This record gives sequence, structure tokens and C-alpha cells, in this order.
Amino acid sequence: MFPRVLFAACLFTTCHVDGSIFMEEGDYFNQDGSEFLQRRLHPPFSCPDMSPSPTIPTSVEFVKAADVKVIAALGDSLTTAIGANGSTILSIPFEFRQVSWSIGGYGTYQNVITLANIFKLFNPKLLGPAPMMTFHNSPLTVNESGFNFAITGHNTLNISDQIRTMINTFREYPGLNFEEDWKVVTVLIGMNDICDYCKDPTLFSPDNFIHHMTEALDLMMSEIPRTIVNVVQILPMEPLREVQRPTLGCQLQKSFCSCLTVPEENSPELTELLEINFEFQRRLKKLLLSDRFFKKDFAVVLQPYLENAGPPRLPNGTLDLSFFTADCFHFTVKGHEELAKGLWNNMFQPEGEKEMIETFSEPVKLICPSKEHPYIYTKPRNKSSAAALKQFSVNTMMLASLFTVFSYL
Repeated sequence: MFPRVLFAACLFTTCHVDGSIFMEEGDYFNQDGSEFLQRRLHPPFSCPDMSPSPTIPTSVEFVKAADVKVIAALGDSLTTAIGANGSTILSIPFEFRQVSWSIGGYGTYQNVITLANIFKLFNPKLLGPAPMMTFHNSPLTVNESGFNFAITGHNTLNISDQIRTMINTFREYPGLNFEEDWKVVTVLIGMNDICDYCKDPTLFSPDNFIHHMTEALDLMMSEIPRTIVNVVQILPMEPLREVQRPTLGCQLQKSFCSCLTVPEENSPELTELLEINFEFQRRLKKLLLSDRFFKKDFAVVLQPYLENAGPPRLPNGTLDLSFFTADCFHFTVKGHEELAKGLWNNMFQPEGEKEMIETFSEPVKLICPSKEHPYIYTKPRNKSSAAALKQFSVNTMMLASLFTVFSYL
């Protein structure tokens, strides 16, 4: 689905190749990410309690950040971080997995904020962070991608294939204890289904989206022990129509998400697509806000922080284009860092109290696990409510028995 543009770009611009740096007049990007060391570092982040549990937890309800030994990610081009570390069209075929919001392992938290780099503060021996850049459509090894199993251009119908690759890798990877190690897997997929909806409304319908997601989560629950799965809610995609530059790169938007970008404003086609976007969100929420994917050593948690997220804007109200890559569609590192912080925060907030991002204009502030509940939140609210109701019933029966006893005294 993603176009090959690297060589086409050179037909329209002045560019040359010099070692690891591809250059265009007036701009550049660096493949290995070393420019992060040249910019101001993020302030240190620490929490009062960053220690693991005294013994390895056996219940998914009592897993601290430092107990997590393995991190992985599934999805599409947003998770492969296509073009994220460059501002020219020449960066688009490159996947900057090392800075991906959910799995990037470049440097440390102070170099770039990713979910993996935050977890590395709690467990420096974490397995799985993606170490380097990859090239779109090239064969990958785990030494290049880490446990970033996302594939640019994939739809939800492909997600089970990614999971099968992940399971096989976990079983074979040196130093990973498949049965004992606690794992965090982050999934964000479905935007390409929306981008392709008008081309095949049946194949990319909400029904099929939920079918493939259910099948994928069932597969993980049946085969991977000691796992917490973050399913990140799909973004509202309409604001991407506003991201425009008079550049060749921005024309790509019409190629790989034409169902969103081509229809006229207020057209029936656009109205239908935006309703489909909302229906994907609604159906995913309905699937996951239950105890279907919850057992003693496994939980799937909906992380909803992006559900209503508005686009980043400058003080004058115009879009802040520094969050978007040259194709006017994907996020730069600046955007990836906000996605990472929002996800971390949601993981340590209970269902019903998870922080929702209103706009990317305001930087997300990281939170620490609370002293009262230092664990990743996993238990569905309705399961907690059922337990509370059961306890209430038991207490009521006990009181009734006591009153009966006292009535005979």
C-alpha cells in the first residue's frame, strides 16, 4: 500500500547520497538517529518506587513496571515509525523503529521518550526494544527490528500473522523465558482499514475489523502466558485532512489514504467514512470493556487516550506541522513522544479514570505508579464490580445471620 518514492523524489528535487545521510536542498535527515544526542536532553524521570516485586508475580493484577521483562509491538506504519526521524520526502521509505512510540529503544529516556525507554528506567535489562532503522519492504531480522513486529501497510486482517511471528520469536529468543517472563505487548491497528474502506466496504467493514481483532486476541490469550496487552484506541482521522503543505510529499497522502483525503468536505462519502471511524472506536470499546480477555496470567486492556485527540495547533490556531512527517500523514518523533507518554499514563490509571488527550498542543506530563496501587491496571471494571457485589452479598448474609442469632438471645 505504501508507495516507493525515494527515487522518484530525486527526479523532482536536488538530492545526493553521502554515506548514511540522504540530502535535499535546505534539509536533511540522519538514518541512525544520532542527532538526538545533539539536541537538548529530556530531564530525568524517576519515581519513588522503581523496584520489582520481591518475587515474580503469578497474577496479572500485581505486575509492577520493573517486573516486566519483555516488550513488543504490533501494528502498521505508525508503529514502524515510517519517516519519523526526517522532514524530507527522502525519509519516507525508512522505518525509524528505534524511535517508535511503543517500542523504540534508541539511547535512553533522556534521548527520546518511548514506552520501551520508560520501562528501561525500571528494568535496564528489558528485552525487545527496537534498536535501529529499517527499510520498508525489506526482509527483517530480530536483531534489526527488536520485538517490533509491525509491518507498514498492514490492515487488521494481517494482525494474526504478526502475532504468530511474535510467538515463534518469543519461544526461540535466547534469554527469554517464555513461561516465566512477564510481557507487555502494544497493539494499534485499524487506521489502514479506514483508509481502504471505500475501496472494499465489506472487507474493511466494522464487522470484519472486530472479527480479526477478536481472533488475534484469542490467539494471544491461548498461547502466550504472563502477558499484558495494550490495545490503543484508534485515532479520529478527520483532522489529517487539514495537514497540508505545497510539497510532493503531501501528495502521497492522496495515494495511501484516498478514502479520507479525496472526498469533498460535507460529501456523503466523507460523512460515511467518519461514521465508520467512530464505529470502529465504538465496537472496539464494546469488545474490550469486559472480562472476555482476562484471566489469571493474561489481560487485554483498552488504552483510550487517543479516542478524542485533537490535532496539535500553534497559538494562532493553525496546525503545528512539526508533529507531521513529509507525507503529511505520519508522526515525527515529536508526535511519537506524546503517544508514548499518553500510553504510559493510561497503563497506571484504572478503567473509567484513564486520561484522555484533548489536544497534542499541550505536552503530556508523565505520572508515576501510585503508592496505593503500584501495579499496571488490568482488571476490567465490571469484573471488579462483580467481585464487590459478591462481597456485599456475603456481608449481607453474615449480618442477617447475626440478627437471627441475636433475636434468640
